[in-house]
Amino acid sequence: MTDEQAKKDSSYKTKMQKLKENVDSSIAAADTERGVFILLTGNGKGKSSSAFGMVMRALGYGYKVGVVQFIKGAQLSGEEMYVRDHCPQVTFQQMGTGFTWDTQDRSADIAAAEKSWAVAEKMLGDKSYHLVVLDELTYMLSFKYLDQEMIFNALKNRPENQSVVVTGRGGGSALADMADTVSEIKEVKHAYNSGVMARKGVDY
Repeated sequence: MTDEQAKKDSSYKTKMQKLKENVDSSIAAADTERGVFILLTGNGKGKSSSAFGMVMRALGYGYKVGVVQFIKGAQLSGEEMYVRDHCPQVTFQQMGTGFTWDTQDRSADIAAAEKSWAVAEKMLGDKSYHLVVLDELTYMLSFKYLDQEMIFNALKNRPENQSVVVTGRGGGSALADMADTVSEIKEVKHAYNSGVMARKGVDY
């Protein structure tokens, strides 16, 4: 080994040791064990996909999971088909009306939202659920389909060890302030804007 290579190896080892010390210090400082509220927002693709990644992670440990999809549901999603066929420990509810710009019926959308929220609210009050995903819930706040205080109270008063993931654009600063973790997914490019059709098994 040359002197130059030895210096590089030593420098790398020193850098990794410092990195390990920082990581270990951060892990040691996180000493509170409880469920977390995660908000996945932004105008980019991948919010729901990220949430379903957490669903798969929880299932890997044998935990019970609840999923409520707002907005979506006029056609079966790939997530729903897979979960219903292969994951009996997941309770799955879809609003069933599809996108609001397709229905163009506010009263019907509100009624469907209230029906789905009733399912979500039960999950948020049931400590047997380790993880609850409320997909596209932010739209229910933005469109004022559901009462904000009602939703916030349910999120705040859920069982201590239950984690919840909320996805969707917007939702207001109060929702972000309440969350423990907020990730914003930014669109840089999207195939749809170039005329490429949504892909089954990738986009839905």
